[in-house]
Amino acid sequence: MKKKVLISDPVVDSIKAIFDRYGVLLDYRPSLGLQVKQLKECIGEYDGIIIRSTTNLTVDVIDLAHKLKVIGRAGIGVDNVDIDAASARGIVVMNTPFGNSITTAEHTLALIMALARNIPAADASTQLGKWEKSKFVGLELSGKTLSLIGVGNIGSIVASRAIGLKMRVVAYDPFLSKDRAKVLGVDKVATLSEALRCADFLSLHLPMNEKTANIIGPKEIAQMKRGSKLINCARGGLVDEKAVADALTSDHLSGAAFDVFSTEPAIENPLFGVPNAICTPHLGASTVEAQENVAVQIAEQVSEYLTRGAISNALNAPSISREEAPVLNPWIKVVEALGSFAGQVAVGPINEIEIEFVGEVGSLNLAPLVSATIASTLVPIVGHGVVNMVSAPIIARERGIRISETRKDRQGAFESYVRLIIISEREKSSVAGTIYSDGKPRFIQIKGINLEAEPQKFMLFTTNMDSPGYIGALGAVLGDSGVNIATFALGRSVQYGEAIALLGMDEEISKTVLKKIRNLKQVLNAYSIVF
Repeated sequence: MKKKVLISDPVVDSIKAIFDRYGVLLDYRPSLGLQVKQLKECIGEYDGIIIRSTTNLTVDVIDLAHKLKVIGRAGIGVDNVDIDAASARGIVVMNTPFGNSITTAEHTLALIMALARNIPAADASTQLGKWEKSKFVGLELSGKTLSLIGVGNIGSIVASRAIGLKMRVVAYDPFLSKDRAKVLGVDKVATLSEALRCADFLSLHLPMNEKTANIIGPKEIAQMKRGSKLINCARGGLVDEKAVADALTSDHLSGAAFDVFSTEPAIENPLFGVPNAICTPHLGASTVEAQENVAVQIAEQVSEYLTRGAISNALNAPSISREEAPVLNPWIKVVEALGSFAGQVAVGPINEIEIEFVGEVGSLNLAPLVSATIASTLVPIVGHGVVNMVSAPIIARERGIRISETRKDRQGAFESYVRLIIISEREKSSVAGTIYSDGKPRFIQIKGINLEAEPQKFMLFTTNMDSPGYIGALGAVLGDSGVNIATFALGRSVQYGEAIALLGMDEEISKTVLKKIRNLKQVLNAYSIVF
């Protein structure tokens, strides 16, 4: 029986021929994404669905998708897909992380130029019959400093274009290596404050997550030079829009350009109507070429999966054959836990990722295990939706991260385990894990210190000095904060030397509680871990 795919958002017509070539039936209903009731009524008929940003595949919609095997997002962002719900139903979620990179970078440069030369305001004035030539005196970009916050795929393209315009490009990205910065021709700075203080133009290229939410607020804007300009074509919520509006009104900032907003569609916003603010309706990916690229890519990916079982750019599934799955999947869970842990506790830019496969695991197909390790390590750094099993090695190379893998014969007490070693500009650290008899992953070593702990959704990791009273002090802080401990694992190097603690928690550790823990006299550092 032929597979059937629904397209519920507008895409280019040219992709229809792709489905014909694969023998997949296509139902093109581009307005259905706005009709939730009708979507719920019909989604159970389809094996696959292709969406853009309009269709919202929430848990209640996915629960009705009884036949659905794959969700294809023509673009990067998957905020409109409940990935957990899809995963629970065994639905593969795919996106196209690189199809609109050039387009978004070019839109950033267009807004920078528009700000520099006051183009929107000058156009509006001239079309009203005014001739206010002296009012719209602009700036040359040549010789000006562009500070980039985040230098991943899109940020690096912006850097290249800006350098071509003879701008000085400063980069703040904790995970940008010195070697990669040298290749890009950018001046890497160690702190956000340095990037803010030297910027004539400040442009953001970050994922949106808990660590980056409102990364630019009143305090950060105050550190920027008077008369500087701010651009956000990355994600809404990275910038406090009210603070930007206030800074424009007070003339601390001389201009701001936003393509993304904290709430979209942005029917109203603090920036609307403010002088020297340019606002565009999320046009970063809106070019003929980008629309064509992402549509063709996702049509190919969905068709390949439905007809041949091939998985590309999946956010929630590794590339594994049917025969390999029963053996590899438990080890996938192990390396995903190791990578996620390592990515969340990494200190400074990562230069190298070493993966050791010890014992029987070394005889397996290591390609998906290596990709899963890299992907899970990079997700805390670059964000969900950008990095996955396929794109992880590419992103690692772009960031100058060296990858190595080794197979070793059995060593120590465990017949088989995986050790992940992270080498950054500031330290070398390791974490190891294995599969226990219950089929579940376990941490068995962190920083060379042995312990046993099953990964939990929320965890607390501390490095501390081995001294009497630490457990009590830590328990008191958590108890006073109303945080319940689910599991508790300890390890130490030598008596009264460095020790570690890994706790499973019933809820995520807040920044306030984490600060209290870090203030304990025995604690060297503490991390809130979320898997």
